Amino acid sequence: MTKTGTGLMARNGEDVSPVEGVKAAVAGFASDFKGFRGEVEKKLQQQDERMNKLDQKTMMAARPILERTDYEAPHKKAMAAYLRTGDDDGLRGLELEEKALSSVINSDGGYLVDPVTSEEINSVLASTASIRAIANVVNVEATSYDVLIDSSEMGAGWADETSATSETGTPTIERIAIPLHELSALPKASQRLLDDSAFDVEGWLAKRIADKFARAEAAAFITGDGIDKPVGILSHTAVANDSWSWGNIGYVATGMDAAFNGGDALIDLVYAVGAEYRANGSFVMNSKTAGAVRKLKDADGRFLWSDGLAAGEPARLLGYPVLIAEDMPDIASGADAIAFGDFAAGYTIAERPDLRVLRDPFSAKPHVLFYATKRVGGDVSDFAAIKLLRFAVS
Repeated sequence: MTKTGTGLMARNGEDVSPVEGVKAAVAGFASDFKGFRGEVEKKLQQQDERMNKLDQKTMMAARPILERTDYEAPHKKAMAAYLRTGDDDGLRGLELEEKALSSVINSDGGYLVDPVTSEEINSVLASTASIRAIANVVNVEATSYDVLIDSSEMGAGWADETSATSETGTPTIERIAIPLHELSALPKASQRLLDDSAFDVEGWLAKRIADKFARAEAAAFITGDGIDKPVGILSHTAVANDSWSWGNIGYVATGMDAAFNGGDALIDLVYAVGAEYRANGSFVMNSKTAGAVRKLKDADGRFLWSDGLAAGEPARLLGYPVLIAEDMPDIASGADAIAFGDFAAGYTIAERPDLRVLRDPFSAKPHVLFYATKRVGGDVSDFAAIKLLRFAVS
């Protein structure tokens, strides 16, 4: 179609009216727009395909979490059935992956608590007023845990280019064995209470077990005698720090019987610990002792004690955090009421990560007993890392 002096001319040479020319132009525009729309739709489809591929990759990356949820939910349901009715078919019939099976189910003497309940118990143990919060905690699969400590320095000397080098002293390696002991709790509930579906038996059991275990552990880590329980810090022989030797806990005296003689004794206690331990040092005392310490001031009238700057932060004494452990002794004549040191280096807690529960509906009818057990041990692993403050003249 070409232009002429009077209008448009078709390809065959005939004149075309303006109206027909406009119609032809609109038809051509519509055809071009249809082709453009087709290209846009094609690009959008390709974009959708790419986004679907990305979504599939994201779902594949998240699959381990989904799989963990998949096995936790059946186990929680089966565990609830076992606690309420004693029906262990669900626990025996669980088909889990081999890795999950070894860490979730164990029927030797009882069944492991479901993952959610077990985590609740562990969180309570970690947050309770116990030196567990600042000690070195390790998980083991054996019946004991050995700690190797280099308790002496190796020798060293200067040498020149021509002189023979003489033999230096050999360091002494100490082996400390920490056996694991069985910690148990035996809460009970009536069968009628267990039959009540509104009663959260898993939450109740977790709270009762956590409370029993937390109190027993906290006491053993401080005063345990090592007979079927961990060895506590205060169970080791305490000697004056000037005559300290390996295997004993050194102490610093306050200079006054059953009382503070100012705050200097606390400063002496801090510097009785080696410089390599002071950086991670913490004070440990009970609430009554803390009440007395809060009243101490320095020579300029400033309190030695300062509260944490933010919620959840521990209070500080002479710049070091304070752990309140109620099993520490009160201030009394000759009492070792305050401990200071690097407890992560000085005290080791070894435990098996599993927790067993055995249901006993026969021994205390009409109640049902729940026998929960775990294995834990603890002992001083570095006798140079912890010092005591004794409330005595010397």
